Amino acid sequence: MRSIGSRWSGGRPALPNGPRSLTACARGSCGVTVPGATARAAYLAYRGGAEVARALPRSIGVHVARGVSRAMTTVWTTRRRQVERNLERVTRGELSQEELRQASGRLFANYGQYWHELFRLRLNDPAIERDTEAEGYEHIAGPQAEGRGVILALPHLGNWDAAGAWLAGRGHHITVVAEPLEPPELFSWFVEQRRVLGMEVIPLGAGAAGALLRALADGGIAALVCDRDLTGDGVEVELFGEPTTMPGGPAVLALRTGAPIVPVGIYFLAEGRRRLRIMPPVPAERRGTVRDDVQRVTQDLARVFEELISAAPDNWLMMQPVWPSDSRAP
Repeated sequence: MRSIGSRWSGGRPALPNGPRSLTACARGSCGVTVPGATARAAYLAYRGGAEVARALPRSIGVHVARGVSRAMTTVWTTRRRQVERNLERVTRGELSQEELRQASGRLFANYGQYWHELFRLRLNDPAIERDTEAEGYEHIAGPQAEGRGVILALPHLGNWDAAGAWLAGRGHHITVVAEPLEPPELFSWFVEQRRVLGMEVIPLGAGAAGALLRALADGGIAALVCDRDLTGDGVEVELFGEPTTMPGGPAVLALRTGAPIVPVGIYFLAEGRRRLRIMPPVPAERRGTVRDDVQRVTQDLARVFEELISAAPDNWLMMQPVWPSDSRAP
């Protein structure tokens, strides 16, 4: 399937049916599909992990989750090397190999904390509001108070699901798109995980783009995790000094609907707390051709993502290649 923003129609941003680039995958680690018995085992592992996370006291559970995930750096060596390549770009090559190794270990630990938190989060849990501090909430609350839809554009930074739960707890209607998974029970389970957080989950498919447009027209929030191009035919940008592509979905939706693009970063803090950094909207007015406008807006969004990610590189839970040059890496 082609990315949103990769096709044009009559000078208006075209919205192909079911673009994969609309959001991140429901499981938080995009682009991985596991067939057959392996998929069934993954389903049982997630269910089992959730039961353990909910049974243990939070302070113990998060310690276990972080420790187990960090230990996986010795097993997932390919992913660890990819994480270190990503971190090297984000830090502009200023870290030694040992410092990169330590940073990748912290990132893996944060990844474990992400899952532990997701398994335990529930809508209207007082801990969500208590443990969340937010900067720039007015960039969301202002348009919402006027009845306008808002496009949230997020990198894989911190616990993005916790951000959705925090907003839903404040009365915002959040719509996300989830890629179907195998077995179907796994997909249904992940949908339920987000539904209980107050998010409406739309299966990726023919109606996904229309559902996001309707959500925005109704004054809701369309949340897009969009720092990685899953299709390879996204919008060309420069990210941390190197060419790559990013999904054009946020730009296309903004140019078509007039909804503001609000970038958001989420950061892990001590003792299970988190911080939301909500940035001013990315300018998304029409200036030239549709293609040029989408490229400009997406590049501007990439610059904001650089700022958000650079603030805490080990919170960027990106374990997959982001730059085309990594396809040639060992």
